[in-house]
Formats: sequence, structure tokens, C-alpha cells
Amino acid sequence: MLEYTDVDLSNSGSDDLKETVPSPDVTILETDSPEHGRFILSPVPRGYGVTIGNSMRRILFSSLPGTAIISVKINGALHEYTTIPHVKEEVSEILLNLKLVRIKSSVERPGKLRLECQGRRTVTAADIMPNPDFEIMNPDLYIATLDSDDADLSLELNVGHGVGYQKDNQIDGASLGVLPVDSVFSPVLKTNYNVETVRIGDQTDLESVTIDLWTNLTMEPLEAVRQAGDILVQHFFLFANANKLTGHEQEGLITTTDSVSAEHYNMTVEELNLSARTLNCLKRTGLDKVGDVLQYPEDQLLKIRNFGKKSLDELHDKFHSLGITKNEDVDDDENAIVEDKEDISEA
Repeated sequence: MLEYTDVDLSNSGSDDLKETVPSPDVTILETDSPEHGRFILSPVPRGYGVTIGNSMRRILFSSLPGTAIISVKINGALHEYTTIPHVKEEVSEILLNLKLVRIKSSVERPGKLRLECQGRRTVTAADIMPNPDFEIMNPDLYIATLDSDDADLSLELNVGHGVGYQKDNQIDGASLGVLPVDSVFSPVLKTNYNVETVRIGDQTDLESVTIDLWTNLTMEPLEAVRQAGDILVQHFFLFANANKLTGHEQEGLITTTDSVSAEHYNMTVEELNLSARTLNCLKRTGLDKVGDVLQYPEDQLLKIRNFGKKSLDELHDKFHSLGITKNEDVDDDENAIVEDKEDISEA
């Protein structure tokens, strides 16, 4: 049994809650297979188990990024109802099989894969030509059967990135013969949670929540849990930074929430194209994402070794180019971050 000690939720919630509920920890349990992960969060107040477990379950299923085949071009096939000479399966059956190919990507850009097979044989995902950007995680997957020595199957597979399930990917401007494929981007195959009552000392009104998930090996279970938790934090962050304005002050406002878009909040600091000096200072301090930097007080940034006023100005310039700025109308203690709506609308 391993303790994931990086997780500390003791600073969340009200002061009364922190005084009455022990600090929770996440425990990572060993499992029989690499695609299965089991995580226990305990202790939490009564009622929190269902709230946390159900939220994580929904995010794990619907919102994690993945890679999949989005369209296919088959030599000699103009539509999915075509038959290919000397190939046992119809094109529609081949597309259904290709939908199940599990792809692990080392890049964030789309790409192409090729499959070329001739002669009498069984075609599997292992026959997809190697590509340095993509790895096939289920090479034994059956694709088609060639039943003649004269058979010739040539496929061009368009690979893309997305979340969840995308039905019938239509590509604007696609050439004739490019056949869309329903894409399963989600790396999570199955997940569930279980809530149990726990007792610590004299406290009997506590709970533990156990989350089980199985992935397709394109993402490790621990990474899936981390990303799901990060997505939830991004959205709850909006509530944590809501404007504390009176009803009169809120008149005429479109929104009362100081927010950073999820895309910007989750950007890595490398994507800001900072100077090596500034980037190294942030990475050394553990500020890996834009959201981490935005929540880090400026006076603390200036205390980082080799991080001075010049580095701080560079950060401000980068944030301004993204339409992110400090809200000067909010007290410094709020340290609120908002999207510069005017800059975005002019972009």
C-alpha cells in the first residue's frame, strides 16, 4: 500500500471543518494489472464521499483527453458501403474495427498512420506502420482478413485528439474517399466508486471514498486521476474567486466571477515561451502551470532565487498577450485574476 503524500486537503473548507475533521490523505492501492487503479480518499465529512466520488466518476468518463482514429482513406473505396476485392469484410466492418484501435500519442498535433498488406493473411493493428509520434497499445486487435494471394489492402489513417466520444467525425474540405470514423478518445474504459463509513477516535460521522478505474493503457490510472482532479479544481476555482460585490455594485455586470479560461489556466509554463532564466525559476519552485503562477503571490515570486523585477515584467507581458491581467478594482488581498474581455474581443 502506497501513500500519495502530495495530496493535502487540510487547507480547504471552513475553520470549523478543519478543526473537527482530520486531514484527509489519498492512498494508492496495489492492483493486479497496470490498467486498473484503486484510490482511497479518507477521511472526509459525511456526505462528501458521494459528492467527490460522483464528480470524479463523471470527469473520468467524459473529460479526459485522448487520441483516436478520426477518419480513414481506403484505396479503392469511395464510401463505407463499398466492398474491396479479396477482403472478407465490407468497408463498414473495417471502420468499426479501426474504431477500437488504442493509440498513445507523444505529441499534441494530429497525424497520419499507414497500413499496407498484400496476399492471403489476417490483418491486425500490429500491421500499422510504426510512427515515432504514435504507439499502438493493442496490436493484436483484429482488423480484416485477406482471402486471396491477389489481395491488396492499403489504408491511410488520420489520427486526432479530443475528449470523450465523437460520433461521425466530419472533416471540412476532406477529399473524396475520406471516410469518417466514430472516435472514442476517452482513455478510461470503466470507473466506479464506493463510499464507506469510517471512525477515527471518537468521531463516527466520517467517510472514505474508494475510486476504481480501468484505462486502455494510453494513460496510466494515476495520471487519469490527477487530470480529473485538476479539471475539477479549475472549475471550483471560479467559485473560490467570485466577486464579493454588493447587489448595487453588481448591476450591469455580465458576470460576477473573476475567472481564467480553463485552457489558459491549464497551460504549461513552457507554452508561454519565457526566457530560460524565468522558466527555470518557475520550474524549480514547482510552478508548472499558468494556474500555479496566477495563484502565487507576487511578493513570493520576487523571493525566488534569480527571479527579479525583469522576470516579473516578462510574466506580466505574457499574461497580457493572453488577455489575462490583475483586476486592479479588487482589493490586493483578493489577488483576483480575470480575463481581459476587451483584449479578447479585439483579437
